[in-house]
Formats: sequence, structure tokens, C-alpha cells
Amino acid sequence: MLIDVANNAPLLRGLSMPHSPRVHDGKVWLLNSGAGEFGFLDRAAGQFEPVAFCPGYARGLAFAGHYAVVGLSLARENRTFQGLPLDQALAARGAEPRCGLLVIDTRTGNTVQWLRLAGVVRELFDVAVLPGIRNPAAIGFMTDEIQRVISIDDSHAT
Repeated sequence: MLIDVANNAPLLRGLSMPHSPRVHDGKVWLLNSGAGEFGFLDRAAGQFEPVAFCPGYARGLAFAGHYAVVGLSLARENRTFQGLPLDQALAARGAEPRCGLLVIDTRTGNTVQWLRLAGVVRELFDVAVLPGIRNPAAIGFMTDEIQRVISIDDSHAT
């Protein structure tokens, strides 16, 4: 369910494990994660309008212009993630679930880029767009990298 918390009123019912509602370009976008769908609230019809299929458990949504960045996770090995409509949607497409990122053109629903994460990373919980950042890095406090990282801020150079 999607709820308007300001008015304590339901906006959408019948969703499968919805995630990450965001307002962008005058629409409420969200992930119907249990069904593998990215879409928006059609306020006039009062229904969810799917725009793209997401081959994984979608969680985390950000926007850069008319592009949506969606995080995908592999299903956990427990009953919560078994028997979801996503399973049937993947099987119907002959697709395997992925962990990674999708970049979706919101105008067409086409996936224009994707990044698959493999190995120990199985789940993403959110995503963010960092405009103007070219080489981001996540450095752990308990790793050797933190001792060797040098950052030079050239914005104050003469």
C-alpha cells in the first residue's frame, strides 16, 4: 500500500512489497518490488502504472534528469521472498535475478545502462545520485585503505 501520510489516506492498494516512493517531475514514482516493477501512481485512475521490469528485488530509487536509478537485490533465502510475483515474471522472461543497478529512461521504460554486482554483495538497500562526482569510493574505517587515501581539493587553487 502507498499512503499519503499528510492526509492519512491510502493512495494505492494491492502492491507487492512496495519500496522507495519518490516525487519527481510531478509524479509519485515507486518500486512494486515483489512484482519486479518500476512505475508511478496514476492519480486520475488511482492505480499503479508500471513503466519497466526490474530483474531482481528492487529497493532504492534515485533520479538524474529523466533517468531513474534502481537498486536490485537477490532474494534472501527465507520464506518472506518466496512465491512472489517476481518469480513468475522472471521465469516468463527466462531471466535470472540480479544484484546491481539499472538506469531506466522514464520516458520510454527502456533500461539504458546496468551494473551487475557479484560476489559477497547480494543486497542493496538504497541508491543515490551524486551530481558532478566522477570517482566515488567507500572506504571502511577498519581497513588499510583509510591510511593511504589522499584527497586534494583543487577548488581553492590559485
